[in-house]
Amino acid sequence: MNSYLVFARKEVREIIFTWRIWVLPAIIIFFAATAPLLARYTPEIVGSLAGSQFGHITLPPPTYLDAYGQWIKNLSQITLFALIIIYGGIVSSETTSGTAILVLTKPMSRTAFVIVKAVIHSAFLGILLVIGTLITWGLTAAIFGKAPGVALWSSALVWLALGVFFIALMTFFSVLIPSAAGAAGAGIGAYVLLAIAAIWKPLSNNSPAGLAGQATTLAAGTASPSSLWPVVTALALAAIFVGFAALLFRHKEL
Repeated sequence: MNSYLVFARKEVREIIFTWRIWVLPAIIIFFAATAPLLARYTPEIVGSLAGSQFGHITLPPPTYLDAYGQWIKNLSQITLFALIIIYGGIVSSETTSGTAILVLTKPMSRTAFVIVKAVIHSAFLGILLVIGTLITWGLTAAIFGKAPGVALWSSALVWLALGVFFIALMTFFSVLIPSAAGAAGAGIGAYVLLAIAAIWKPLSNNSPAGLAGQATTLAAGTASPSSLWPVVTALALAAIFVGFAALLFRHKEL
């Protein structure tokens, strides 16, 4: 247990004192702060530009739900792409640099090495998501005058399951593929496959492919999720991917 805690502290210090503390937080905070502003002023901008080209166009007035939807859209697209690229080298960067060998000479198993990495970075993503959602919530209330929390927080929690799933998947790819760029490419391929799979209802309702759609639906405040299976299967598959990553890493030549 001591070795787990020591390595966990090392991972936390790496997050705080390296580029990791700037890149993903900056992306999430930027989109959190701009989502309510885009929701508020996009109809006016589009109406003005389109009106000069095609005549007068009236768009429905924006509401707080538009801000929530913009936040989830940013998370499910650009933020998720950034997460895939950032974590392409979550394990391979340490094996390439030789840091992994130094860590594993201590009383630290290879299995623990992989599991602690996945857990710490999933927790980091969860903290960032809470901060970003709080910013969106506060700015939405300031701009629109009201901001009920249920739709926003439920959609953010559903998206978090998707984020944790991709961190686990990238941990697996980072062990399987020595190149960070190659692992990131495989992650983007998985993202595209999930987007295609979401078109088919049985997969959308019972697998991680449906998480982005569920988060969007919840943010719109129109309905509850039709099934909890996408969240359950995403978390189960995340555990399986981390388990496979640990198994592969145990037999990997460093």
